[in-house]
Amino acid sequence: MYRPTWIEVDREAIAHNVREVKQRIGDEELMAVVKADGYGHGAVTVAETALENGATMIAVALLEEAIELREAGILAPILMLEALAPEHVAVASNYDVAVPVFSAEWLRAARMHLTDVDLLRLHIKVDSGMGRLGLQTLEELEALLDAVDPETMQLDGIYTHFATADELDSELFEKQQATFLKFVEAAPDLRYIHAANSAGALRLLPDNGPFNLVRLGIAMYGALPSDQMMAYYDFLKPAFGLKSQLVQAKRVEPGQTISYGATYTAERAEWIGTVPIGYADGWSRRFQGYSLIVDGQPCEIVGRVCMDRLMIRLPGEYPVGTEVTLIGEGAPLDEAAHWLGTINYELLCQFSKRVPREIR
Repeated sequence: MYRPTWIEVDREAIAHNVREVKQRIGDEELMAVVKADGYGHGAVTVAETALENGATMIAVALLEEAIELREAGILAPILMLEALAPEHVAVASNYDVAVPVFSAEWLRAARMHLTDVDLLRLHIKVDSGMGRLGLQTLEELEALLDAVDPETMQLDGIYTHFATADELDSELFEKQQATFLKFVEAAPDLRYIHAANSAGALRLLPDNGPFNLVRLGIAMYGALPSDQMMAYYDFLKPAFGLKSQLVQAKRVEPGQTISYGATYTAERAEWIGTVPIGYADGWSRRFQGYSLIVDGQPCEIVGRVCMDRLMIRLPGEYPVGTEVTLIGEGAPLDEAAHWLGTINYELLCQFSKRVPREIR
């Protein structure tokens, strides 16, 4: 590591979160969602940790993400969650990656790219009210089932996704459940029936009906699906930390301006620390005015965040190499997300590859 800026991934925290959720869902299987490079934590590390601690399946968004896991030695079943172009289904078959099926037209197109040596695993995707990918009517389901080629295709599961599972009082949540169950009743017997993400996983218990698989995403990383989920997830341990170090600390005089546009002017003699992280790493320019932690004390970001560095106002002189916490103890992930007016999911996913991950 040539620059003192890094992400700390607490592997034991991930293991703890997986074990705790698995204990609570009982006989249901657990699918670890590691899309977007494991929500910024490192997909291979997270997948291995989850499988070692109770998960039996893995979910990704893209076929490229699934291939990365297979080439890293992950043998567990993998489900890809995004739509795959029909011309690439043979690749999914070769890597034994299940894909979503959402229309008879897609199935007929996919059949043109499969040979008698291929077996394409499929999970039927139902749009129960999210408005994204999936079947909307039982007639579409019937047409889809008629289009399945049993020689080259295998239906492994059926699933949907809740739009408001993280809201405790939502009529849409109840409506989506009822809609999805109609599709489950009309479908043939399938190995996997799943609807619960992190927000829905513990809410669907104890009356979990036909569901037998939970897709665990954000909670696996120790972050809440929403503030309303605290009552369900008070056991979580955060797995993500973002750290850096001071590369310079200098005294500036009253009237001196800091950074592009001179948007900050020192009102008195101040100590200014330079921290080597910027918006090219995923630390947004909108963090101007936000406080980082140095020696247990909040230190405001002064002036605009640059592409590769930012400046903070220190309470006094500190040596080069002093640790700076951007996310971690004293600087919670959710606090940073709220500052940006966004959610913890987005913040975790926006840090670029040039910030190395250190596994602890």
